[in-house]
Amino acid sequence: MQSWRNAFQGKLSRDVNAAGVTLARFLWAGPIALLYLVGLYHWQDAPLPTWNIVVVSYAGGAALMQILATGLMVLLFQQRNFAIGAGLAKSEALIAAMLGTVFFGTQLSLLGWSGVLVGGVAIFLLSSKAGWRQLSLKTLVIGLASGASFALTSLWVREASLSLDLPYTHRAAWVLFIVITMQTLLLLVYLGWRQRQTLVQLWQRPKLVGATSLFSCIGSIGWFSAMSMQTVPYVKTLGQIEVLFTLLIAHFWLRDKLTRKDIAGLILIAVAAIMVMWG
Repeated sequence: MQSWRNAFQGKLSRDVNAAGVTLARFLWAGPIALLYLVGLYHWQDAPLPTWNIVVVSYAGGAALMQILATGLMVLLFQQRNFAIGAGLAKSEALIAAMLGTVFFGTQLSLLGWSGVLVGGVAIFLLSSKAGWRQLSLKTLVIGLASGASFALTSLWVREASLSLDLPYTHRAAWVLFIVITMQTLLLLVYLGWRQRQTLVQLWQRPKLVGATSLFSCIGSIGWFSAMSMQTVPYVKTLGQIEVLFTLLIAHFWLRDKLTRKDIAGLILIAVAAIMVMWG
């Protein structure tokens, strides 16, 4: 789901700016998340959540970080092609492992940390425009910033979810709905105030915007549910299977051209993920 969402965002970014593409991710996701939440309560009865400042703070922080992360990823799409942008943004899993170890008590073995180093090499490969001698610092910085923002989003989503005394499916669905609602309102207010033309551009592309929101929401349901069950580094490293789907979509649907170096870098990210998971 996330690979397709990224593909739709990459295509939309050719005509719409970063803020508009970011809104497309959330615009119709809120109603879908609400339908999912209502369906959960019909399927399995559970109490309503008790809100507190901890849950709201973590959810609000996650909402802001995901907006920032998505905007940075769109800038990556505009810097280079779709697959490379998505690959650099996937440094998220490695950064989540490091932040989780430092701040959230996650422990990695020697094999796990070796995976982190392999991931660093992969990011270097993807950021180099002309081999090892010439590194694109701008692409590297944007990619790492996007990955770090996504990592913080995931870590805070998990903390918000764990603060609710509900079944993991229900607490994940509540956090998802709250986060998406915050994000949609913030971006609508901002674009309505500063960039009304961007809203018009989104209105003129209903199918692409709708597809972006739909696949984003379905993917987020999976992410949020998994992060309610397990620590973020494990969830995100397992999710690196997305890289393989990204390659297929980029080649067969978007017609992007990948060099051997690009493919090697993307494969190394997947290898690093497996090492962290096993470790």
